[in-house]
Amino acid sequence: MIKVTNVSKWYGIVVGINRVSLSLEPGVTGLLGVNGAGKSTLLNLMGGLLKPSTGSVTVGNAPVFSNGKAIRKIGYCPSIDKFYEDLSGEAFVTYMGRLSGLTLDDARRRAKEALDEVAIGAEGQKKIRRMSKGMRQKVKMAQAIVHNPPILLLDEPLNGMDPPSRATTIKLIRQWGAAGKCVMVSSHVLHEVEAMTSRILLLHHGRLLASGEVPEVREAIASRPLRISLRCADGRRLGASLIAWPTVKSLEFGEDSKNLTIEVADASGFYAELGELMANEDFGLEILNPLDDNLASVFQYLVT
Repeated sequence: MIKVTNVSKWYGIVVGINRVSLSLEPGVTGLLGVNGAGKSTLLNLMGGLLKPSTGSVTVGNAPVFSNGKAIRKIGYCPSIDKFYEDLSGEAFVTYMGRLSGLTLDDARRRAKEALDEVAIGAEGQKKIRRMSKGMRQKVKMAQAIVHNPPILLLDEPLNGMDPPSRATTIKLIRQWGAAGKCVMVSSHVLHEVEAMTSRILLLHHGRLLASGEVPEVREAIASRPLRISLRCADGRRLGASLIAWPTVKSLEFGEDSKNLTIEVADASGFYAELGELMANEDFGLEILNPLDDNLASVFQYLVT
């Protein structure tokens, strides 16, 4: 639905984004990176708020920048607060609906629906200046969805929310993705992204380091051994078998002989060999747990 092709953005001699290409698909995609990695710049480019220095951002085949028809297909929740502070939340969302092309009646109706959807409800009658940080975040999300766009760009949407609101918002974002919307959520809080999706884009110093499902990214960096924890009744005998395999680089026993931690160089090859071994011999395997086959470990490895 939205495509970024070889896009760079320079601020004088400072590079914000450097030759990034991606296609945003239906569902939820997590945009990861430390502060300063270029996440907001990329989202601003995708939302039509910045013009690329080179490359293109398109919806369908139409450029996004300075194209109202394309921009109306996008809902954008920025990380920064820029409100008309004396308006109520509902009045602000209604106004943003009007700017997105809705009639006044439709904008008023959709504003109420959007505020209900993000769980503000009657609190939307408050003036924005009297709202907490978490409520202001929800108003920003409501204005992003008021015109029911197929594409949602959410820049740090959970920032400032309390734990119950975070849980509710994570569930809502997953629902939007399941309903077929293209949703990109930026964050540097890995466990929150992992609760929404396993599909990630990883930015570092303005460059796209990795993209895809977390297991696919982990597979792509197979040069780093994968640590696996096992527990079985006959750990000594299993360890003696495993240490002879070319895929197993190291093996360590825990407090007793039932617990093993191994490092493997080829995870898929190891799992295939282990499955065949278990089919032929009974070691009493109880637990098999990859220790760093997760988003946090992948992220840490790629940015260091």
